[in-house]
Amino acid sequence: MTTPPPDKPEGETPKKKRKKRKKPPHVAADMTSAGGRLRAQRELILGDHGFLREGFQNLHQISPEMWRSNQPNPRQVAEHAAARGIRTIINLRGESTKGYYLLEKEACDAAGIKLVDFQVFSRDTPTVETIEAARDLFETIDYPALMHCKSGADRAGLMSAFYMIFRQGQPVKKALEQLSGKYLHVKSGKTGMLDAFFEAYLKDTAESGKSFMDWVREDYDRMAVKTDFLERRKGRLSWDRLLRRE
Repeated sequence: MTTPPPDKPEGETPKKKRKKRKKPPHVAADMTSAGGRLRAQRELILGDHGFLREGFQNLHQISPEMWRSNQPNPRQVAEHAAARGIRTIINLRGESTKGYYLLEKEACDAAGIKLVDFQVFSRDTPTVETIEAARDLFETIDYPALMHCKSGADRAGLMSAFYMIFRQGQPVKKALEQLSGKYLHVKSGKTGMLDAFFEAYLKDTAESGKSFMDWVREDYDRMAVKTDFLERRKGRLSWDRLLRRE
């Protein structure tokens, strides 16, 4: 026999779960108007924390032809063209309607720089398709080049490692140095999933010496690497909440 639920006190109504309101899609600022340009600047400086990057670009040279940094503002884009001869900027955040992207695209056009949108993620294991596309990307762009994400720490680190492996022929262990505290990368956070990906290769091929791309195509189990990382990370302090990075 099923026991009925206790009666609710008179006048009490069941609590309704509040539905989260979906945010309306972001509409790009009108870059042809003064008000629109002001809004784009505000989205860059305040909404995207551009004020923190004004004096700190997290700028590093990987090779004579490649640099990495955080999100550049228009002035910094012009400086990259003038001081470093940058011909291509790889935006690892993906295309956006936000002001930071609109202003960067405009600055690249003005400086004669090609802006390439190549989105990767800092809190997930890379797909085989992304890895293949990254290899092809480094063979087709014009150099000198610069790649960036928001902070220049994690996604820029992942792609810098790929650059060293594919373009320079460096061993994975050496390329993994691009994911380090020197660049503000935090291995103990969820962004450590990127380290786990490369470490899985090193572990799996310690005896066989199989090449990186052969391992990616034949042995790489993306979900297994991800699940193993999340299981080992349970109960740790969440650096992601503290840092609030993308």
